[in-house]
Amino acid sequence: MGRAFVYVILGGGVAAGYAALEFTRRGVSRGELCIISEEPVAPYERPALSKGFLLPENPARLPSFHTCVGANEERLTPKWYKEHGIELVLGTRVKSADVRRKTLLTAAGETISYKILIIATGARALKLEEFGVSGSDAANVCYLRDVADANRLVNVMQSCAGGNAVVIGGGYIGMECAASLVINKINVTMVFPEAHCMARLFTPKIASYYEDYYESKGVKFIKGTVLSSFEFDSSGKVTAVNLRDGSRLPADIVVVGIGIRPNTSLFEGQLTLEKSGIKVNGQLQSSNNSVYAVGDVAAFPVKLFGETRRLEHVDSARKSAGHAVAAIMEPEKTGEFDYLPFFYSRVFTMSWQFYGDNAGEAVHFGDYSGHTFGAYWINKGHLVGSFLEGGTKEEYEAMAKATRLKPEIKDLIELQKQGLDFALTVSQKPPPPEAPPLKVSNSSLVLERPLYAWHATAGVILAASVAGFAYWYGRRRKRW
Repeated sequence: MGRAFVYVILGGGVAAGYAALEFTRRGVSRGELCIISEEPVAPYERPALSKGFLLPENPARLPSFHTCVGANEERLTPKWYKEHGIELVLGTRVKSADVRRKTLLTAAGETISYKILIIATGARALKLEEFGVSGSDAANVCYLRDVADANRLVNVMQSCAGGNAVVIGGGYIGMECAASLVINKINVTMVFPEAHCMARLFTPKIASYYEDYYESKGVKFIKGTVLSSFEFDSSGKVTAVNLRDGSRLPADIVVVGIGIRPNTSLFEGQLTLEKSGIKVNGQLQSSNNSVYAVGDVAAFPVKLFGETRRLEHVDSARKSAGHAVAAIMEPEKTGEFDYLPFFYSRVFTMSWQFYGDNAGEAVHFGDYSGHTFGAYWINKGHLVGSFLEGGTKEEYEAMAKATRLKPEIKDLIELQKQGLDFALTVSQKPPPPEAPPLKVSNSSLVLERPLYAWHATAGVILAASVAGFAYWYGRRRKRW
């Protein structure tokens, strides 16, 4: 028993939805494309799970946040896939893959074959057991990676309004869930081993602003330590969290956000891996030319920085998916993926965006006691990264453009003084003109650029010299 498709997308997250939309725009035929997902629902915008989904009033629910509404595109409901002849194979786990034979075997025993495979398997949440702590199966211990996790988290939150929450982890999930818990009138304590929140991205100064704001909302921070064990009641629910530093925290709900791990196990030993993901080229093509990888699972070359990276963010998933489909459908017209790393978050009334790389020296600017501030990162004399809180659409766009241009920075003090104005000014400058291409034919070389006067003069002299030589040479041959 089996089915065959031209194109198969393995994974039903954000990237799958954006890839499907791009396939339809590029003329995929009915019945050629299949999406296989372990989740029972069509692809959706995963960021909604830690934001609108957790609100106590007018929460986001499917079908409102199916892809591709996150990029102001069409909302792809199950009906949309049916109308476009795209097969959704939902609630289905693939237990093995054979890239040489181009087949996938499902847990139910069905073989699905393909000509081109796009791996969009994303990543899974790291569990406490992987760090030597048991208790993840307790009814009030929650992770957040998919809709099922989000529904479970909402149910537990509703059962303990006014109670105590312990959030393990100070990254994206920790910060966004902590904000939602506060909005749901739950007392929150955050625990993480780093010196400050969002340690992989924020500087201490930036982190301090957000920590102060969270504390003003009643959130408590315990830093530099980790969870060591849980205490349970007779029903198996967690009642307290014990930390390695000896602290004991009462808990009605525990939210765990300690990182993710790319889902690569099906392809280990078959495809080249790097940075814990599947290594791909600038076309998002793996070491097997019939297999592409996108989103969290893909390790791709970031042209701006000249190195391979694996990025864990929705924007990368959306754009890499679209580029992979373009490379598959129109390879001769598709260049290399030229992506500017981009991260963002919205918590409470705040909203920040980051572009590029947080390498080198950070230069902070703006009013860190107010609502609009930011930072630039300078590495080897060039601006390589930028961060802005509280900006307008135009200001965020300016930060992105300035970061992509990588302007030379000679005076850090002056950069700090100019602050946001620097990006606004740089972004308005026209890019340096590129030299037009040379057109080469069998008989001549035509320059598609203006000829300066001296070029013309030199040409005339050269032509006259050649003509004179030809005349002289012809007369000599007659003499022979």
